[in-house]
Amino acid sequence: MTGTVVRSTGSWYQVRLMSGEVIDCRLRGKFKQEDKKITNPIAVGDQVQIAISTDKDYLIEGIEDRSNYVIRVSPKKKGHYHLLAANIDQAVVIASLKRPRTSLGFIDRFLVTLETFRIPGIIIINKSDLYDQVEIDALEETLSLYRSIGYKIVLTSFQDKGTDDVKSFFKTKTTLITGHSGTGKSTLINLLSPEAHQSISKISDFAKKGVHTTTFAEMFAINSDSFVIDTPGIKELGLAEIAEDELSHYFPEMRAFLGACKFHNCRHVNEPGCAIQEAVEEGKISMSRYSSYLSMLENYDNRR
Repeated sequence: MTGTVVRSTGSWYQVRLMSGEVIDCRLRGKFKQEDKKITNPIAVGDQVQIAISTDKDYLIEGIEDRSNYVIRVSPKKKGHYHLLAANIDQAVVIASLKRPRTSLGFIDRFLVTLETFRIPGIIIINKSDLYDQVEIDALEETLSLYRSIGYKIVLTSFQDKGTDDVKSFFKTKTTLITGHSGTGKSTLINLLSPEAHQSISKISDFAKKGVHTTTFAEMFAINSDSFVIDTPGIKELGLAEIAEDELSHYFPEMRAFLGACKFHNCRHVNEPGCAIQEAVEEGKISMSRYSSYLSMLENYDNRR
């Protein structure tokens, strides 16, 4: 039998079969030892092969080749990586200006992660009902910036508008949704897939941050050909599997200038004759995006 992993708890997996039936499966021990650098050998979205053991348990005994995956540095095990999801069509980051605040640096790290596998990224800035006109005007500049480099970005409020202005993003797609706890991930998923019944986090008055509610990654059906994958709220996003000299390749606005620098091994930091630095000075590359690049480069294990 074959099926799609729709929930992972770390020890047990729920797999949706072609018939639509969802079964509980265990993982054969051999997979746990194959790659000690990966904390979870199977991710939600994986296509797996199922067998029945002598004890009548369902066992995952094989994984189909992945079309792509999203991976991050493990926040708990130094030198290890954690798979967020596999075989996705696109990914959405839910952000907010306050309660809690999402930094542009976090968004940029997420987009760079997606660029490594050419996975389309969408930015949804939620909670527009909480922002005053000054904040809205400032956000318009951010919207224009990301649109200019090819990303879909929308400002909305799930409380006021529901999902009418974003539903079209999810049609006939398998979509990974991520973001800090409290930004509205669970609210959006409940609106898209009411049977999901995701818990809604409260905002801590002390830290103005979301309270962690989602524990495990899980896939929910919007309809027969549209699915969303919810992930635990991410505080930090450590980049993985990106060579230092390749980082600039994953900033779309930098690609046009690559190869034009004086030195072939230019890091685009303070080298003379750097086409990237010249583009920043001329306003062709935004300072905020360039600052994100420098931050990723300077803190290459990305654990701040």
